[in-house]
Amino acid sequence: MNPYASFRVPSFRWFLASLVAQTLGTQIQGVAVGWQVYAYTHDPLSLGLIGLAEALPFIAMALYAGHVADRLNRRWVTAAALVVLLGCSLALLTLTLSGSIAAGRVWPVYLVIAVSGLARSFLQPARTALAGEVVPRDLQINAVGWRSAAWQGAAVGGPALGGLLYGFSGPVLSYGVDAALMAIGFGCLYGVRPAARTPAPASDSLVESLAEGIRFVRGQRILLGAITLDLFAVLFGGAVALLPIFAAEILKVGPEGLGVLRAAPAAGAVIMSLYVSHRGPFQRAGRSLLAAVTGFGLCMIGFGLSRNFPLSVVLLGASGMADNVSVILRSSILQMMVPEHLLGRVSAVNYIFIGSSNEIGAFESGVAAKLLGTVPSVIFGGLMTLGVVGITVAKLPELKDLERIE
Repeated sequence: MNPYASFRVPSFRWFLASLVAQTLGTQIQGVAVGWQVYAYTHDPLSLGLIGLAEALPFIAMALYAGHVADRLNRRWVTAAALVVLLGCSLALLTLTLSGSIAAGRVWPVYLVIAVSGLARSFLQPARTALAGEVVPRDLQINAVGWRSAAWQGAAVGGPALGGLLYGFSGPVLSYGVDAALMAIGFGCLYGVRPAARTPAPASDSLVESLAEGIRFVRGQRILLGAITLDLFAVLFGGAVALLPIFAAEILKVGPEGLGVLRAAPAAGAVIMSLYVSHRGPFQRAGRSLLAAVTGFGLCMIGFGLSRNFPLSVVLLGASGMADNVSVILRSSILQMMVPEHLLGRVSAVNYIFIGSSNEIGAFESGVAAKLLGTVPSVIFGGLMTLGVVGITVAKLPELKDLERIE
């Protein structure tokens, strides 16, 4: 297959443009919020609370959001979520300009982040399901690779740009650029023209509709195993929430260095995404998935021990390469195994596991850093990730035996 086949579909190109703009804005916002909050509090727990503030509303509404994505026009649900995210960017800009954020008074930031978590709970399942409507079924695996590359590319540029904007101009310009990118992401959806889809079968009730998606995931052991493995790897192994501390106190590289550290995992992921997009599907998908999560855990241990900025950047880049293998394989399993009318609800279950694990993992990292210290908490998380791989191999041997995904 032509590795660029998906780009022949105009809707797919507009979809990627929207995805890139929104992701750039979100990443810039993440750098600005993390640095701004830590500058006022100097407390690692305050960084963890940012993740918790986003995760709680996300988890609370994700299943219902999946139901909405399977019942309503997915493009319009995606657009509505982007409008709310744009409003959150403007709110952070307004709070900064008005001086409402100050030492001992960062709760307005948490409130805005909670609203963005609510919007993201609708955005993720709707957009994931929408992706299945913009390219033919035989191009889905190819499209997954390019979607991952586009997202990760934006995740490289976003933190780096965010660090530069904040370092040289402060939070006002950072939030202004963030808002402009959210508006662009919304506008690009106009060019997305999804194919007609079969409406989801009517369920007896909302509860039955939600239960249908959960039952499907529970019945697919390989899909459930891939999601669970990624959940605990991100939950214990992520150090992103603590990067402001590493940048300020351990590596001493300031907000500009923070942007580089935030961008490094995504830079590695872009390299891996481009490689996978050109090489085609993995021949031994299960073993590749387990090896990737193992590599991720080892990189986190190395990062925790490092006191050298270039070495830390390399280790984070390698962790991004490993994590991207997991993302591509899990997304491919999801797109190819799930019926189209269930994609919204199953994607919602997936994002409860994966999407919220980033924020819950941030909270866990903040608590662990408070109790154990920053460096020991990162090393502990890497060791826990390796333990999760061992348990998965023992309890779910069929995942290890998974071959090529088609």
